[in-house]
Amino acid sequence: MTTDATQHSATDPETRLSRSVSGKLLYLFILGDVLGAGVYALVGEMAGEVGGAVWLPLLVALGLALLTAGSYAELVTKYPRAGGAAVFAERAYKRPVVSFLVGFSMLAAGVTSAAGLSLAFAGDYFGAFVDAPQRLVAVLFLVAVAALNMRGIRESLGANVAMTVIEVGGLVTVVVLALVVLGRGEGEPGRVGQLAEGVSPGTAVLGAAVLAYYSFVGFETSANVVEEVKDVRRVYPRALFGALITAGVVYVLVSVAAVVVVEPETLAGSSGPLLEVVAAAGVVPERVFSLVALIAVANGALLTMIMSSRLAYGMAEQQLLPTVLGRVLPGRRTPWVAIVATTLVAMALVFTGDLAALAETVVLLLLLVFLSTNVSVLVLRRDTVERPHFRVLSVVPVLGAASCVLLLTQQDGATWLRAGVLLAVGIVLYVVMRVTRRSRGADATPGTGVRAD
Repeated sequence: MTTDATQHSATDPETRLSRSVSGKLLYLFILGDVLGAGVYALVGEMAGEVGGAVWLPLLVALGLALLTAGSYAELVTKYPRAGGAAVFAERAYKRPVVSFLVGFSMLAAGVTSAAGLSLAFAGDYFGAFVDAPQRLVAVLFLVAVAALNMRGIRESLGANVAMTVIEVGGLVTVVVLALVVLGRGEGEPGRVGQLAEGVSPGTAVLGAAVLAYYSFVGFETSANVVEEVKDVRRVYPRALFGALITAGVVYVLVSVAAVVVVEPETLAGSSGPLLEVVAAAGVVPERVFSLVALIAVANGALLTMIMSSRLAYGMAEQQLLPTVLGRVLPGRRTPWVAIVATTLVAMALVFTGDLAALAETVVLLLLLVFLSTNVSVLVLRRDTVERPHFRVLSVVPVLGAASCVLLLTQQDGATWLRAGVLLAVGIVLYVVMRVTRRSRGADATPGTGVRAD
């Protein structure tokens, strides 16, 4: 991977949003979103697939994620506008319906993920402290997230800093507890090199890598806050790759710690595998660790809703969604209509399925988005821009697209059906919008700068 310039541009593109996010805040934003709730549950699932060598599929998944991240780094620094993959698709394919569906897939994945995380927040972890109806707690939780999101990007990311520190602290605690167990002469270090019996190593690692990939998604949300980042062309690649590599190191250490302390079969049979490590060590109260897990889930939901609202705002600016979603709150300069709309949709999704069903749909939708983004890099190589930007080797988006196709083949029919229904809703919405604009005599090609109410 190379960069087209060693000096950053003196000025950033103009925007109506507040450009107040530094490189450090962006790094923590991405890290906090990647280090989400997944790692607290997926270590057990991966152990069931691959045995004690859980670190291996994590490294494979990290490599696959870095490929697509390279494509994002090039396109974000080339076109630093909110909207992310939808903006890239509009420029690359020149087909409004394709641009809309890419953006809608991202938006659908975001609000679906937020709904799933709100259910996770309101589940057993929250139940350890207060006995309350799960869906009621989930809805109230989303209201609280929206209120913080409304206050401003700096306040939201300030909360993210605190929650990310706690979240990482919880994972580091797992590693330290493993060292405590080993210091007592307990545990079994040899398990980290053992694969599950009775399965093909290649098949087992690939199956576990699909699960591990879910733990790395979240980096793409950063493309939707670029209009609020200072000196985006210089700091974005550093923050993106730095956060992903940091997450990969933490994941590998946590997975090794887990299998050293607890047998893979026990981890696979637990919905809270890291709690098994805490219990085996007997040093940290399990309730305290449950609180840390709650904070991790809350952090993921906050960052996901920041992404969703900024994506809706960006699509409205590109005329891919009603322009009312582009309204900005005076003073705070936050996209308040987009925040309200995405929160209401997430609340509705809370009542449509359980966490597992929602999570599976999120992964498939994001793989479609990533496939589009990787192809967009190659298509847009012929589009030159005046300012210098980050650039990846051409083989990177090619391998990134291939990795998306590979992982899509691992999804089951039920997941394809749920995602298909969501995309069908998007197509209906797109047709209604076009008919409405034409009836008002205000139809225009997205991206031309002509605004339609």
